[in-house]
Amino acid sequence: MEFGEFMATTAYLVKNLGIMSIAKFGAILGLIYGIVMGLVTAMVVGTMSGSIAGAIGGAIGSLIVFAIGGLIGGFITGAIVSFIYNFVLGSMGGIEVDLEVKQ
Repeated sequence: MEFGEFMATTAYLVKNLGIMSIAKFGAILGLIYGIVMGLVTAMVVGTMSGSIAGAIGGAIGSLIVFAIGGLIGGFITGAIVSFIYNFVLGSMGGIEVDLEVKQ
């Protein structure tokens, strides 16, 4: 695309979001967040533990707990947010989105 060329845009109206679709997306984001936080916590637990076995057990435990917690929390948050979006925008008419048509 050359400078100064314009792409055709088409306006769409988003009226409804799939609750399960957004919940699954939130679960994946929550899982990633949980793994990162679990790794950070595992490093802290590993440095504070007095024994190698305690450090390894605490690190693995914190990683598993944070990953599962993030997965479940992200799923629930995604479901609640999409439900609220559908409820509020059902009465307001939706959100307009302009999308470019790729040629």
